[in-house]
Amino acid sequence: MAVAPACSPRLPLPGEPTTLEILPRDLPPVLGGSPLGSPLEILDLRHFSSVDLRPLLEDETQVWSRLLSWDYSGSAEMILRYIDAKILPGYAAVDRGRVFGYSFFVYEGSKGVIGDLYVINGTRLPNAREVELKLLTHVIETLQQSPGIHRVEAQLLAHEANAVSRPFLETGFQRHPRLFMTLTLGKAATEKVPTHPDVEIRPWTESDYQPTAAVITAAYRSHVDAQINDQYHTLSGSLRFLNNIVRFPGCGVFDVESSFVALDRKAKSLIGVILCSRVRNNVGHVTQVCVLPEYRSRGIGESLLAATEGSLRKRNFVLLSLTVTEANARAVELYRRLNFESKRIFDAFVWEG
Repeated sequence: MAVAPACSPRLPLPGEPTTLEILPRDLPPVLGGSPLGSPLEILDLRHFSSVDLRPLLEDETQVWSRLLSWDYSGSAEMILRYIDAKILPGYAAVDRGRVFGYSFFVYEGSKGVIGDLYVINGTRLPNAREVELKLLTHVIETLQQSPGIHRVEAQLLAHEANAVSRPFLETGFQRHPRLFMTLTLGKAATEKVPTHPDVEIRPWTESDYQPTAAVITAAYRSHVDAQINDQYHTLSGSLRFLNNIVRFPGCGVFDVESSFVALDRKAKSLIGVILCSRVRNNVGHVTQVCVLPEYRSRGIGESLLAATEGSLRKRNFVLLSLTVTEANARAVELYRRLNFESKRIFDAFVWEG
């Protein structure tokens, strides 16, 4: 059992060393008229400030709340800080001086990650889908032409599957459909949770950092999700992934009370983990759940999920969500058996240069 999240990438802190110097000093402007005759411009995101982008991010925050029961305001504020620091590469869609769409990306060594794409769909503005495709086209082109970049990843959780796939597929990306699933926590679970005399389920602690990263690396070896997120390939990558989940708000605020580990009592070693964040004051989101391959099919993943659900219920949470790759059939089947419902299908895209 292994499930990877779909979250915003961890962005560099203002003043932190970055690899942004591989960008041209100015991304080229792209001009083009819309079907409505509006003077649409696609411009370097770093020309703008948080004042220009705040109305757009506030609109996006409402969309995330409506579609995903997710409070995006923490991520939005973080993005606005990076925009003011002029370290966030990307493009803005501008109509008569007003920013009504944007897409940003970040560099992680030899990899580029498309962090977000959003366009306001207003009646007097250019066609939103057309603008999304234009923004993506230029982001993809910039990343693929950036020196030293050999891989590009994207997960667009707030976009329906196939909605914006064309510019990805036309430039050699692989598409991986993923499910966003939710479980209502209004009442206690009725199914009996498996018990394991040789396995202890206990709360996650800071001392579990390194063992958790080791379990993640081993659990995703030859797994479909390792194709989507290459951080799982190495221990150092898994530690970076874990740091993003625990320290930064791209996947909500880490909730240590609903995060647990599974331990082999005899070997005294960590064999499974579930990490959970708060994406709204009463909504939890599983950011990671995995069990070592040799311990699977014993109900350990189910017990980890039950521990998280129990903790959330005690604190009056009303919903738990997670994301899972459609090709991960065993995990999808388990979640459906545990009464998770598929709320939307979205896409993950990967390009290897």
